Amino acid sequence: MVLAVVEIVVLLVLLGLLLSRLGVWTAGRPALAPPRATWGPAHDEVDGVTRVLLRRSRPGPDGEPVVLEERVFATFPADDPAWETRFTEAMAGARFRCRYLDAEESAG
Repeated sequence: MVLAVVEIVVLLVLLGLLLSRLGVWTAGRPALAPPRATWGPAHDEVDGVTRVLLRRSRPGPDGEPVVLEERVFATFPADDPAWETRFTEAMAGARFRCRYLDAEESAG
């Protein structure tokens, strides 16, 4: 009975050592590939000018997006009487362009 308990304890210790060794061995390598960056439309207003943007980003370690690249797609005055129409059209064009850029990167 005592011998069986000692054998189980020795096996558990050896298993623990093996698992910790494997954990140390794999800690130096990335476990998963980093999340893929994607393009998405965005907009902001700077000095009275509305900018429609193309942003390439990926999720950061905290889950928030990390912006890798930003391109201005369209600009127009924020007080333009046709602002809503121009904004809607620019965002539709930006979404189309982002899909194109994502497809181009996936193929390349």
